[in-house]
Amino acid sequence: MATDSSPPDIASFAPATFIPRDQSGAFVVPPSAHTLAGFREWALSEDFPVRGRMTFVGGELIIDMSPEYFETHNFLKTEITSVIYGRVKAQRIGRVYSDRSLFSNESAGVSTEPDAMFAKSTSLRSGRCKSVRASRPGVGEELVGSPDWVLEILSPSSRRKDTKLLREAYFKAGISEYWLVDALGEEIDFQVLVPDANGYVTVEAQAGWFASPIFGCSFRLTREQGIDGFWQYTLHVQEKT
Repeated sequence: MATDSSPPDIASFAPATFIPRDQSGAFVVPPSAHTLAGFREWALSEDFPVRGRMTFVGGELIIDMSPEYFETHNFLKTEITSVIYGRVKAQRIGRVYSDRSLFSNESAGVSTEPDAMFAKSTSLRSGRCKSVRASRPGVGEELVGSPDWVLEILSPSSRRKDTKLLREAYFKAGISEYWLVDALGEEIDFQVLVPDANGYVTVEAQAGWFASPIFGCSFRLTREQGIDGFWQYTLHVQEKT
């Protein structure tokens, strides 16, 4: 199994290292999870951990146990998801799937939990993507196929996964729009990615606004210091004129 070049809080394990541990709450990764089918079965089982972010992509099993930073990840994710959810609900155009929703696409060889997803009503009705429940009630479910929009927010440990592995997998999965956001630096790097013949390309900003083909409007992402000293994010929406 390939080793991720990110900091050590991401681990890629070989089957020989899957040694059962004590009953203190530590989880055990089954050897079968080294295939996409095995990973999906594990992800929908009672044994799947409730903490951490598990991803199967490009033949790699990546386990990220690092905590999510409030200022550069959680607050940002909440703002973007809230705005997108409000728009989708008001227009009744589909479903928004928030954090910890499992997504899988067999042809792209990926199973992961994006920061957020959106599927149009037409995509759900046509079977382009669908919800699949585990065989045991109450265990879990996944969105299988090709949602229309996916969000990933970079963390210090996820740069390679989000900018390379998942970028390639989401393109192969036929996802029409991929938002990749990096708030770790002095400025926000907000990318709206759309497919062309060979992969995703970045939508060019127009006076600071990024057009979204999926949502039919343009977006701008800003931040300012809040009264608590943390960044306060705002996702602005500009309707088509």
